[in-house]
Amino acid sequence: MNEFDLVVLEEDIADGRLRIGDVGTILTVYNEGQAFEVEFVTLTGEAVAIETLLAHQVRPVRSSEVLAVRDMTLQE
Repeated sequence: MNEFDLVVLEEDIADGRLRIGDVGTILTVYNEGQAFEVEFVTLTGEAVAIETLLAHQVRPVRSSEVLAVRDMTLQE
């Protein structure tokens, strides 16, 4: 995975704001792919979070996948 690649979150982040399946963009690659700084944004481009994640926490998007949406203001 490289800078500016889209990635899919593989686990919920502790604060509960980001969930499995959320899509982000790699901003920085650390230690030859051992970790990544990933930005998550709304569909209108508003930043939600920038997280430093380990390689097992994200994966590349697949060409067969379709994006879905969820409203971050709704509580489940």
